[in-house]
Amino acid sequence: MINSPVSSSRRWGIAGAGFIMQMALGAVYAWSVFKTPLTKQFHWSTPDVTLTFTICIFVLGVSAFFGGLWLNKTTPRTVALVGGFLYGLGVFLASFSADKLWWLYLSYGVIGGVGLGFGYIVPVAVLVKWFPDRRGLITGIAVGGFGAGALVTAPLATRLIQSVGVLQTFAWLGLGYFVVTMATGIFMQNPPDGWKPSGWAPTTLQTAQRASKDYTLSDALKTWQWWALWFLLFLNTSAGISLISQEAPIFQELSKVTAVVAAGMVGIVSIGNAVGRVFWAFVSDGLTRRWTFAVMFVFQVALFWVLPSLSSVAVVTVVSFVILMCYGGGFGTMPAFAADYFGAKNVGPIYGLMLTAWGCASAFGPLLIANMRQAAGTYRSGLHVIAGIMAVSILLPIAVSPPKSRA
Repeated sequence: MINSPVSSSRRWGIAGAGFIMQMALGAVYAWSVFKTPLTKQFHWSTPDVTLTFTICIFVLGVSAFFGGLWLNKTTPRTVALVGGFLYGLGVFLASFSADKLWWLYLSYGVIGGVGLGFGYIVPVAVLVKWFPDRRGLITGIAVGGFGAGALVTAPLATRLIQSVGVLQTFAWLGLGYFVVTMATGIFMQNPPDGWKPSGWAPTTLQTAQRASKDYTLSDALKTWQWWALWFLLFLNTSAGISLISQEAPIFQELSKVTAVVAAGMVGIVSIGNAVGRVFWAFVSDGLTRRWTFAVMFVFQVALFWVLPSLSSVAVVTVVSFVILMCYGGGFGTMPAFAADYFGAKNVGPIYGLMLTAWGCASAFGPLLIANMRQAAGTYRSGLHVIAGIMAVSILLPIAVSPPKSRA
């Protein structure tokens, strides 16, 4: 194994660049602040506007897989720069969507989604190789920035919408995303083959939780465990993303606040998404990944059930904050889960394909709650249905176990 104190120091700089890059990419989570301005200005329905976000996340999940495959054939820097370019371009082109819903779907949804998928997988795949000693924690940090993206973007986008309009806001944000992702993507690089931190060796607990070999993608797909992890990510993501896609209008309905206040609540709650990615990933290093998922599901059963009966701004914010902690916890924990069960060498394509669960969840959760809101006139029934789904889902993490290598 290769040991290098210089590389050990360098890895934290790469981690910092990855975090900032993910913050720019995670601005997509502020989508709910665009919902009301777009529906009012162009008279599109709530499901029509929500579909933009659904397309974007679905394309993200699919393109992350191809980005993971591409990582094995080229450098992480190349994939990151192409992803950043496409993401900024897609958001910028959305500024030409006046009365053209299909163009919004194509620009923000498809082009931006491809850029998101390419960009998202790079820090995850790179940092899990740089930090074999802190796998859970670093995967949480690697995607923590993505969860924090809305913290900056939600209030900024709201102010821009009020001053220059929703379409010009897309133009300015697209330029900003382009600059940040290109500037940070250039730092993405893998460690030398066989590298590990100087003086480090895995503990007995770490050895017991990890695969004895590096699986290829085809080998991983032949195990039931890969599919179990896919469903775990799908279920956890479906719950959280349904709330994310409707945050601002849900806050306005429950707490009777203005759009500006609701946007501020979106920003605060987005911190939970970021904190949860680091917190639950850190917890999973000791509690194990599967029991961490079980605990998060139990929390969400209770929180989604009580949310529609709340009206206090503070209480709604706190409950939503914890829900998003659990949502973010799934993304913070799952890369380490995949690396534990299938090895770190091919985690790019293995976890990249697993992210199709994110895309499928984006086609399920947001459309479920948007259509139930359209039919019932309130968010109550939709939030209760999600609580029920989470209750059934608790059984899956309890049942999953590591794959057994065959001679």
